[in-house]
Amino acid sequence: QVRLVESGGGLVQAGGSLRLSCAASGRSFNGYYMGWFRQAPGKEPDFVAAISWSIGNTYYADSVKGRFTISRDAASNTVYLQMNSLKSEDTALYFCAARWLHYSASKSSYDYWGQGTQVTVSS
Repeated sequence: QVRLVESGGGLVQAGGSLRLSCAASGRSFNGYYMGWFRQAPGKEPDFVAAISWSIGNTYYADSVKGRFTISRDAASNTVYLQMNSLKSEDTALYFCAARWLHYSASKSSYDYWGQGTQVTVSS
């Protein structure tokens, strides 16, 4: 069965950096899009970034463009989210997700989800 396990969250000061990891297992992810979403307290999950596992095309929410970078390592079946210049508004629970074949920023279109990793940015 598909399993996505996030790690790398923590407490960081504003302006700092964190790198999140998503270890993917249970199937081949060729043809899948891997996404990162985040959910702040009392809010719905928001799209952050996505990457094509096969081709490497990347997509970002406007709020993180130029600060966050999504990447994947096929050898270790891991997707990363490098987050730089962090702001207090980046504080959220960050989720890794996967969907088949087509890019989407809609959370409802993703088939597989991890449990999340907490990122807290102090100002």
